[in-house]
Amino acid sequence: MENVKNAPQAPGLVQCAKNPEKTWETAPRDRVFLLLTFGFCLLMVDSVLFHQPGLGVTLLVFCWHGLSLAYGGRGLLRTRESRVLLGADLFLALTFALTSNWWFRLWDLGALLVLTPLQALSAQGTLPWWRPAMLRERLALLLRGLLGSLGAAPAALRRRDGQGGGRVAAVLAGTAVSLGLLAVLLPVLADADALFAAVTWDFLTFFRDHFTTGLWKLCLALAATPFVFGFLYRLGRPEPLNKLPADRSGNRDGLGYALVLWSLCGLYLLFLAVQLRGLAGGAAYLAEKGISYAEWARSGFFQMVGVTAVNLAAALTALTRSRRTGRCWRLVRGLCVLLAAESLALLASACCRMTLYVSVYGLSFKRLMTYWGMGMMAVFLALALWKSLRPDFRFCRTAFPAALAGWLAVNCVPADYLVAKDQVDRYLSGQSAAMDVEYLAFGLSFDALGQLERLDPAMGSGRWVPELTEDVGYTLREETVGEILANRRQDAARACGQWESWNLSARLAAGGTGSPG
Repeated sequence: MENVKNAPQAPGLVQCAKNPEKTWETAPRDRVFLLLTFGFCLLMVDSVLFHQPGLGVTLLVFCWHGLSLAYGGRGLLRTRESRVLLGADLFLALTFALTSNWWFRLWDLGALLVLTPLQALSAQGTLPWWRPAMLRERLALLLRGLLGSLGAAPAALRRRDGQGGGRVAAVLAGTAVSLGLLAVLLPVLADADALFAAVTWDFLTFFRDHFTTGLWKLCLALAATPFVFGFLYRLGRPEPLNKLPADRSGNRDGLGYALVLWSLCGLYLLFLAVQLRGLAGGAAYLAEKGISYAEWARSGFFQMVGVTAVNLAAALTALTRSRRTGRCWRLVRGLCVLLAAESLALLASACCRMTLYVSVYGLSFKRLMTYWGMGMMAVFLALALWKSLRPDFRFCRTAFPAALAGWLAVNCVPADYLVAKDQVDRYLSGQSAAMDVEYLAFGLSFDALGQLERLDPAMGSGRWVPELTEDVGYTLREETVGEILANRRQDAARACGQWESWNLSARLAAGGTGSPG
């Protein structure tokens, strides 16, 4: 028998080895955290998909950080980066409970989707936060947690002896399939038989009115739970990430980058020469070219911000990718200095024209945010200019905190209140002959309503609405400022009617004062 065991395997026979099944290390507390994760997903679905952003988003972010810290422990906050990002996350979350500007809500949601994973994964990453490649590493960790750990949720349902998870999974699967079949077959049977439709009509109506939305929330939360719990599982049990592709920056010939920079610099020199000629010639020179001074002053500042962003990207790419030896490297550095200086001049020109336009037409939300964008681009261009002079200077180490600080700072500015105050002040002082009441009331948030109260309630708003009369039927009439204010306060009261969409700005507007402070 011993000889048979040790005999060589016959040619052509292949020994089949079973691939080892991946094992998930779980503890009794994982089942508790799986239940808490389901509750978090239910809150996420309810606050984000079924209600307007408000207090629900604030509570959602706070619950996530409490859940992740309770599961992952203090190790998630061992780096300064994680603590700073935690503070930024909580600050942005609070804005949803305080303000009502839809643009800021949209942008803050995007910022939270970026900052929250970065904060959670900052303790696992190996690359420092000021390296641009850090974003690629954190993205790989995020995808591995969301998509590569789906087996953690079923494993948490099993008992320590490996049993029990199958029955729970069978109950969940059977319940989901049963509900799906009932939802499909009941309407089919009701169409097939009039008596059955009459008998079940009241039940179907009651179910649709009271349970359909809740059922959708439950199904979406169940679908999201394995992904969120898998990410949470990786936070508590981190694994080293496979080696990322090597960074190949600084090893390319700089001649190609120099040609690109040279073409941009030449184009902007021509553009700046035309701008100087327009400023020196004044309205007479512009009239010769067939344009008015107002038309020239109010155009171009939004495009200039985008152009300077392209210039910044081109300069940083050239400084990072070029080989730091030889004449080409010195040429690239010189052209980057020239490009940064030209970009700052373009920003200054756009800022001057914006100021001229605002002095005539007043502030708007877009113009105010453009001022902020110009200021941030000026900071980034100044940092790029310094990097051109000192190539060893780490741009992102200063630019990333500056961008975060700038965004948190602009969230503290009551933009809609300032815009409405500027427009109303200009109208009441006689600087503006007309005012767009509809834009101030409906284009801005509830923070603007307090300033509109300074106007005469009987004043026409310029907004025409249909009205049914006994004589001629439907006609158009102009709404008054008082009517618009009453309608907007009703909107504010509806926004505060549910806790998920509640915010302080709407509450103050509904209570009779729209001032944020």
